[in-house]
Amino acid sequence: MSEEKKKKQPEEKKVDPVKELTEKVAELTKERDELENKYLRSQAEIQNAQKRYTKEREQLIKYESQKLGSEILPAVDNLERALAVEVDDEAAKQLKKGVEMTLELLVKSLKDQQIEEISASGEKFDPALHQAVQTIEATDEHPKDTVVQVLQKGYRYKDRTLRPAMVVVAQ
Repeated sequence: MSEEKKKKQPEEKKVDPVKELTEKVAELTKERDELENKYLRSQAEIQNAQKRYTKEREQLIKYESQKLGSEILPAVDNLERALAVEVDDEAAKQLKKGVEMTLELLVKSLKDQQIEEISASGEKFDPALHQAVQTIEATDEHPKDTVVQVLQKGYRYKDRTLRPAMVVVAQ
């Protein structure tokens, strides 16, 4: 009877082991290629992040004094205004001398940090360095697009403008 049962059961499909292994190898190769691709992309992202970090760090180091310089400029302006006041008595003259010395130290410190005044008076107007707050008619003495008067000094730090000079321009 056992032989009859075998004959009555449908014949099982014969599986070719070579074909099965070939398909498995192809599947594993595809999976490996995908993983390798993901790995290479991850490596590229890491390298890009490192480059970006290095560049940002270099920028921070390069412009480290910018914030401090910007915060000190109003004090420099106030000291310059204080020196513009005429004084008569001896006590006021002594005070003015102290203000001059303080201003000199601040200006020297700014220069040491590569913060420099933007030259403006008589120069050709440059919107990257100057902010025109008023215009006047151009004359022979003041040609068109030149700075006639500086209302507030401008400063630059290395290759950046910290504060543009507020100027009067001939038009």
